[in-house]
Amino acid sequence: MPKPEFWNNSKRYYDFKSFLINELGCKVYKLQIDAGFTCPNRDGTIGTGGCIYCNSRFSELRQQGTLPSVSEQIRNGKNLYARMRGAKKFIAYFQTATNTYAPYEKLKTFYDEALAQDDIIGIAVGTRPDCVPDDVIDLFEEYAHNYHVWLEYGLQSIHDETLNFINRGHDAKTFIDAVNRTAGKNINICVHIIVGLPGETREDIIETARVVSSLPIQGIKIHLLLALKETVLGSLYQQGKIRMPTKEEYINTVCDVLEILPPHMVIQRLTADGYRDIFLAPEWGKNKMDVLNSIDKELKKRDSWQGIKFNR
Repeated sequence: MPKPEFWNNSKRYYDFKSFLINELGCKVYKLQIDAGFTCPNRDGTIGTGGCIYCNSRFSELRQQGTLPSVSEQIRNGKNLYARMRGAKKFIAYFQTATNTYAPYEKLKTFYDEALAQDDIIGIAVGTRPDCVPDDVIDLFEEYAHNYHVWLEYGLQSIHDETLNFINRGHDAKTFIDAVNRTAGKNINICVHIIVGLPGETREDIIETARVVSSLPIQGIKIHLLLALKETVLGSLYQQGKIRMPTKEEYINTVCDVLEILPPHMVIQRLTADGYRDIFLAPEWGKNKMDVLNSIDKELKKRDSWQGIKFNR
C-alpha cells in the first residue's frame, strides 16, 4: 500500500495536526480543561486505588488549589496559545480524570459553557468506556451537528488478563460495546492504548492494535508505560518485580503497530508525559522529542509508514 496522498504531510503517519488542517481548513489547538471530575475506580464505585500506573494528583492546575471555571481556563489557554503560536481556533479538551462521570445535567452545563466561548469550534472528552450511557452519547451526537467532536476512550489493552492486572475496572467487551454505541453518530472516536504493560508480549500489543483497527475508530493515542512514584506500578518497579521497556523495544513496537493501523486513523499521540518530580522510569522516556524522532528514523529505515500492512 503506498503512502496516502490525502495526508498532505511529509510524515510517515497521519498526525493530528495534518488531520485538523484537512478537516477544518486551519490550524486548531486543543485547550486542556480540568473540570474537577473524579473516577469510579477511585471513589469506591468500582474501586479506590485506580489503575496501577495512575497517581492521584490529576492536573497541575488542580494541585494549585480551587479550580478556575471552565470559561476562565479556556480564556487563559487561548491567551497563552495566541502569544506562543498565534492560534485562533480551538478545541475544548476535557482531559483530567473521567469526564463523563457525573449526572447528565452537570455534564451538559460544563460542555455548553465550553462551547459557548469565542473561537471554540469543537470539543474532545476523555473518559472510560464504562461511563458513557446512551443519553450522554446522544448529547455528543447533538453537538456534532455544529461542532467538531471527539470522544476518547481509555482501553490500554484488549486483553482481559492485562486489564485485571492493572486494575482497570472494566473488560474489553465493555470497550467494544461503547465504541459500537458511539459509531455512526458523526462522533470521532479516539482510543488510548499503552505499550509496555507488565506481562504483555509484542504479539499481545499487536493483537490490541489489530482489534482496534477492525473497529469504527477514527483516532488513536499510543502511550509509553511510565513508572511514577506514588503508584502501585512505581512500587512494583522499585521492588524489581517488573521491568520497563527499553527504548529500542518501544520504538520497534510502535512502528509495528503503525504499520497495521488503517491509513485513515489519526495518530494523536506516540508517547507519554509524566510529572518530572515523581518520574521513576524509563529514563529515556523523559525526552519526548527524541522518542518521536526515533520513531521517524525507524520508519524511514524500514521505508515504511502507517497502514503499509493494514488488512481491510
